[in-house]
Amino acid sequence: MKRIFQYINSNLLLKIASFNSVAVLTKVVAGFLTSKAIAVFIGAEGLALIGNLRNFLTTVESFSTLGFTNGIVKYVAEYKEDKAKLNEALGTVLTTLLITALVISLIIYFNAETIDVWIFGSQESYVFIIKLLALMLPFYGMNLVLLAIINGLSRYKAFVKINIYSQVFGLLVTLLLIWKHQLNGALIAAVAIPGLLFFVTLFSFFDIRQFLKPVKLSGIKQKVLKNFSHYSVMALFSAAVMPLVFVFIRNYLIDHVSMKDAGFWEAIRRISNYYLMFVNSLLALYILPRFSEITNAFDFRKEIGHFYKTVLPVFGTALVVIYFLRSYIVTILFTNEFQPVEDLFMWQLLGDFLRVIASVIAYQLIAKKMVSYYIGIELFSLITLYLASIYFIDIYGAKGAVIAHFVNFALHLIVIATVFKKLLFSKQNFEI
Repeated sequence: MKRIFQYINSNLLLKIASFNSVAVLTKVVAGFLTSKAIAVFIGAEGLALIGNLRNFLTTVESFSTLGFTNGIVKYVAEYKEDKAKLNEALGTVLTTLLITALVISLIIYFNAETIDVWIFGSQESYVFIIKLLALMLPFYGMNLVLLAIINGLSRYKAFVKINIYSQVFGLLVTLLLIWKHQLNGALIAAVAIPGLLFFVTLFSFFDIRQFLKPVKLSGIKQKVLKNFSHYSVMALFSAAVMPLVFVFIRNYLIDHVSMKDAGFWEAIRRISNYYLMFVNSLLALYILPRFSEITNAFDFRKEIGHFYKTVLPVFGTALVVIYFLRSYIVTILFTNEFQPVEDLFMWQLLGDFLRVIASVIAYQLIAKKMVSYYIGIELFSLITLYLASIYFIDIYGAKGAVIAHFVNFALHLIVIATVFKKLLFSKQNFEI
């Protein structure tokens, strides 16, 4: 046992994985319990509507923060010893994001009826949900900014604790609202809790208030915004556009197959998101900083190989286990109504395995700020996903959506490997 702990401590990748696993596990458990409550009290149709709202919410959150969060982490870490530069940067960011959030809130509030029809279609009116979202939006952005600052200060234990507190708080409020108000409660929870978490973050980490005291809401410095622009363009494109594509696919399922089948597709996507949390957190915490530091092809190939040898066997084995336990997973997470979800596992799992392989390499686009390549590849992937979904849904129904998921990431991997062909397969060493 002592040797195992020594090995973990000497392997940075495993050390970060074990450190972050508690927060991720808490998030997964909270997601499982929420999914179970939705299945019991609301059903597959309600899950489809909640999925549409969550995708829209992701897009709105992205625009309200202008994709600045990765930039905030970087510049807080870089300037934390230079208070003047740090205060200038944070003052510009906070002023910009506050103005942005207020403008977007007003737009959403006064167009609530139109947005309601687009998200929920001809179902019961949920205009009050859209207006509540508009009122809570400024708090969404401020919470993400506070978390980015804490991350930039390298207060990892505080960051993990806040995530755990947030998940527990969010779970309790969500379960209470679903129990009391069923679908309406779930929708209220989806738009209200992200805003309420601002206060959880603020009062969980007292140092943050002391840290922000010298920061003044001031004039917007163009030089500061320029430094954030690369992060903003890449983050906004993928985080804002991709959820909209999922809304379009889900609405196509609703219109051409059934609301229930759209709910089944949302169920398999939720399951996928749960196990991908572990890998995605490793990519953000380990791969992105490492790729930012690497300056030659040899070290890049070495890091790729290290990640694949360390993570892919475990991840692949986990996917095989999930496949053979799929009937138990569906029963535990949902209800008997969701048994058709079992037929969607194979293509979803295969697609997710290819997704992880491609994502590791693709992080080089972010690390080296390859904006044009990033947008081009993301655009290709989104168009491929949408067109493949339409094609296969017409043939196979809900299963067509997960077949399209696999096809999309197979093509995505080929494109990524082609873009980095020299970096990945050349035997020569060169600067990058």
